[in-house]
Amino acid sequence: MITLLLSVAFAEDPPMKLTSTSFAAGGEIPAVHTCEGEDRSPALAWSDLPAGTKSLALIVDDPDAPDPAAPKMTWVHWVLYDLPVTSTGLDAGVTTLPDGTRQGKNDWKRTGYGGPCPPIGRHRYVHQLYALDVVLDDLHEPTKVQLLKAMEGHVLAKVELIGTYQKTK
Repeated sequence: MITLLLSVAFAEDPPMKLTSTSFAAGGEIPAVHTCEGEDRSPALAWSDLPAGTKSLALIVDDPDAPDPAAPKMTWVHWVLYDLPVTSTGLDAGVTTLPDGTRQGKNDWKRTGYGGPCPPIGRHRYVHQLYALDVVLDDLHEPTKVQLLKAMEGHVLAKVELIGTYQKTK
């Protein structure tokens, strides 16, 4: 008896993507998106969400605070969750979020986007998009830590887009 084994490779889903027309990956974030400009959020776009995605979460933070030569903390600039899977991004300077989107508190103890404003040196700003297998309950303006705790066990995929900024003044 001859046994024939067949190996079939299934193509995996393409990796989730996060891009911006406001800045290139690894590039400088324009001043308009910072405390030296209009403090407007950058344009963000996402695609290739994994199967089973029910909602998205976005966290933007700075792991280089206060000084990139001796970082002591990660400063949180924006916390969004329950972004609908039908959304494909956020416009620059977004004022109206997609229906159902909820906001958390940044490290200025308020909701909304707070742009780069590094006290010294060039900092990295990490835009992290999470695909979740649930729509989260209302967490009542959670901090980043509270949101990450609520997302535990529900993250299907994560992608990062990093931009940098250094004050000119």
